[in-house]
Order: sequence, then structure tokens, then C-alpha cells
Amino acid sequence: MGEFLVKPAMQPKALSPSRVARTVAQLAFAGLLPLLCAAQPPPPGAGATAAVVDFKKLLPVLPEPPAGWVSDPAEGSTDDLGETQITTVHRDYSKGDGENVPTTSISILDSVASPEYLESTIAAWNSDTADADGYTKSLTIEGMPGFETYENDGKHGSLWLVVAKRYILQIETTAQEPGELQEWLKRIDLKKLAEIK
Repeated sequence: MGEFLVKPAMQPKALSPSRVARTVAQLAFAGLLPLLCAAQPPPPGAGATAAVVDFKKLLPVLPEPPAGWVSDPAEGSTDDLGETQITTVHRDYSKGDGENVPTTSISILDSVASPEYLESTIAAWNSDTADADGYTKSLTIEGMPGFETYENDGKHGSLWLVVAKRYILQIETTAQEPGELQEWLKRIDLKKLAEIK
């Protein structure tokens, strides 16, 4: 008689601490819009929240593509969501054609209308981990709080930086080494961004 081989059920792979931290950081940033939409009006007598800047003022901060790279035109919007406003700008960059080519996305969000979200985001960045899958680390650049993550799989990196206690700058890279996050950051005039009101 033949024997039947029963293969054990595949067990889910345990998530490493750094992957968990990276996922939490990405979800925190991705969850911004619902939180901004649910922002509460100020209590009576507290005054109105500060107005966000028009997106057209932020577009020039997004850098031109470096040599050998191409980019989509910069885009953005300023939207009134009832109790709050949101301004975002974004630009995508790529090097070469086809799949698995290096890409970078840069976004800036004016969070002045939601200081509670900004505070909770910065508090969530208090996590440093490193393992075979990648790393997460909090950082400070020119006195500004930030957070960086990198996944070895896909060479995917993300860097967030709070500029002038209102702008959340996000840089995402794929198919690039971790040091490229800082190189992209150097292409952005942080002083110019901080001065925009």
C-alpha cells in the first residue's frame, strides 16, 4: 500500500519588531486624512485654527529631478473639509524604464490645522529597531524631529520630517540603498519650506 504524506499547514511568519514599527509608522501617516477630517473645532473663545498655505506656495519646494532621473509634474491641492483645511503637494521621480527601477516620491502636508495629529505623530516616532529585515529610527535633523524606516526587501525606504512645527515632509524610495533617503532630503530647501506661511 502506498503511504500518504501530509504536509504540515504553513505557519504564518512572525513579524520582526522592525517590520511592526515600520508598519505602524506607515499606517500613522496614511491615517492622517481621516484624523484631519474629524478634527474638532476649537472650544469657544479659543480662536480659530491657523489657516493652511495655498498649495501653489509649496510646489517650488519640490526639487527638480537629478541627472539621469525624470519626474512627473508637481501637483497639489488645498481643500476645505468643513471644520478643517488640508494642503498637500506631491511629486514622483523615476530613473529608467520598466519594472523595479529606482523611484522616489516626495510629499509635503501642511498640518497646521491639526496640531493634535502632529503631536501624536511625533510621539509615535519614538522607536528604534534593527534586524535582518531592515530598520526604523527616530532622528533629528537641524533641530527638526523625524523618523526613518528601511526594508531590505524591495529596498523600500521612508523618511518623515516635521518642518517649522507644521509641515510633514515625506520621502519614499524604492530600489535604492538606505543612504539615498538623506541624499534626496539634501535636494529640498528646508529653510525655504520653513519660511512659507
